[in-house]
Amino acid sequence: MTYKVLSNCPVCSSKLRITRLKCSTCGTVIENEFELSKFAYLTNEQLGFVEVFLKCRGSIKDVEKELGISYPTVRSKLDEVIEALGYKAIKKPKVNSKDILDMLENGEISADEAVKALKDGEF
Repeated sequence: MTYKVLSNCPVCSSKLRITRLKCSTCGTVIENEFELSKFAYLTNEQLGFVEVFLKCRGSIKDVEKELGISYPTVRSKLDEVIEALGYKAIKKPKVNSKDILDMLENGEISADEAVKALKDGEF
């Protein structure tokens, strides 16, 4: 049985480094310090979101349908993943009422989300 590689220390939560690799066929062992991919540090929930996002080819509307969540929630989860990968998420600028109504008309947001966005002036 194989296990997912731990990416953070269970004691202090610091990032772990791989120091030993072993071939399961011939038994060759390589020892050194190896870095994990940035994706190894994502939570299982974040990895699941990334998988759905890629499967949907980045279409937020399709991600909404696949996960059964709202447009703002998809954006929030995407920003969370972007920041977890070490990048600064670009916050969407405030949206004017015409843009909100266009998104509602195109089915990108629900009526409740449009009402909230019109009140708040942003997504």
